[in-house]
Amino acid sequence: MPTVNESSTIEIFINGEPRTVASGFSVADLVASLELSAGRLAIELNLSILPRAAWAETRLLANDKLEIVHFVGGG
Repeated sequence: MPTVNESSTIEIFINGEPRTVASGFSVADLVASLELSAGRLAIELNLSILPRAAWAETRLLANDKLEIVHFVGGG
């Protein structure tokens, strides 16, 4: 996973909140850095649902807008 340093960072928006990540971060890198369980996530990138199979190959760009929904089980 890329590391964040000042010379190669970008700003993205997650659920409306700004966040700085390393340039070259993939969606899979982001999920790992947020310590989220990928099994129960849905991710929308710039108003389009992003298939789980595309997370590793999809690189984040400056000003990308993500909506991350974490499904919680229960009765």
